[in-house]
Amino acid sequence: MLKHPNILFIMADELRSDVTGFTGNTVVRTKNLDKLAEKATIFSNAYTPSPICIPARQCIAAGQFTTTCNCKRWFEDLPEGYLTFPRLLSQHGYTTVACGKLHHVGPDQMQGYTRRFGMEAEVVDCYIPDIKQEEDMFVSKWTQDMEVANATSGVKTWHIRQDEIATESAEYFIEQYFSDPHYKRNTPEKPLLLTVSFNQPHYPYIAEPQLLDYYMDKVPVYTEQEVFDHPFLSMFQVPETEQALRKATAAYYAMTETMDGYVGRVVDALEKVGQNLDDWMVVFTSDHGEMLGEHGVWEKQKFFEGSAKVPFFVKLPQQQENGECDKNINTCDIFSTICETTNIEKPHGLDSNSICGLIKNKDSQWENETMCTFGGTNIMIKKDALKYQYYEIDNSEVLFDLERDASEKNNYMNDARYKEDIAYFRTRIETYGFHYLIQG
Repeated sequence: MLKHPNILFIMADELRSDVTGFTGNTVVRTKNLDKLAEKATIFSNAYTPSPICIPARQCIAAGQFTTTCNCKRWFEDLPEGYLTFPRLLSQHGYTTVACGKLHHVGPDQMQGYTRRFGMEAEVVDCYIPDIKQEEDMFVSKWTQDMEVANATSGVKTWHIRQDEIATESAEYFIEQYFSDPHYKRNTPEKPLLLTVSFNQPHYPYIAEPQLLDYYMDKVPVYTEQEVFDHPFLSMFQVPETEQALRKATAAYYAMTETMDGYVGRVVDALEKVGQNLDDWMVVFTSDHGEMLGEHGVWEKQKFFEGSAKVPFFVKLPQQQENGECDKNINTCDIFSTICETTNIEKPHGLDSNSICGLIKNKDSQWENETMCTFGGTNIMIKKDALKYQYYEIDNSEVLFDLERDASEKNNYMNDARYKEDIAYFRTRIETYGFHYLIQG
């Protein structure tokens, strides 16, 4: 393994873990991701640190849970100069380049990257101190009812154009960096972190016409779903017709295929300049998932599998065989995994754990537990097949057992068989920084 290998980090936005070919979906066409996954280890139980865009991305960058880096809500960003994995790599001689969506809303728009390409409507004016823009950010945000009802094709909105610009920027940078026509340098001396991050398949649900037509009669649609009896888990119901739900779902699948096409263009650009991805570390994931009508709700924010679990694979340099790992891991583990792969000492204070041992089938001591939070009031702890949730805002608890009930329809909090497990989880939420209120 190279001491300081190049790294390709690809991120989608709002992509469910079960809407990729490499995770077993036979409807969606993700040929480029599937090809990358052929020599990677696929993690079938990878969870986001927070099922909403900005906190999830800050936690991944910082290698910390929301309760450690204090990015708990949608509009909270890391402080200026915070130690992110791109900043650490930059400090150790890496060229660190970001193309596309980073979704930073604070004054530090680079977050450790030395170069940044692309555009983000979200970051306009956010560097101006004391600007009162948080309320303005929601002026154009529609309800999920409207998002589903307005699913369409043939319109090129800002989020699609941003993905095109991110891809074009990556292609431009790769050609300039690896194949400078003047100096004729095919392999720069400095190692590279290249991050390419997309908006899609995040709503608005707008797809290419031919792709929307292709998926219309093929996608599974979650109709007549029983809504879970819980005040938070039942939020974002969409009372639309079956046809409207189908169209939005088809657009989501189409946008996933479009995003996969962008991935293919980036890989082609690297191969065109003579790069062999066998020598690279390759990471793919999403910031969180999307309910897509499952359990009768849309959007994210939930601790259901559709929202909290993400597609995730890692290919280490010279890794030649596909593998699958069912251990519970968190995408904030990317930080420590990069440290081990690049032979850079892991900083103190991380919640991140390297998964290199799991990839190499050498880590028998892995603590099979991870956690996820939302809004500073909701926490999920997943240990083995049990998924415990505590909602501080209304002082309620939910327990899923995915071994007994993979569909997450039953709350086992009152089942005596889980008494010891529940006592354990109640202790753990205190450890993770949540104040436990329920007695008994």
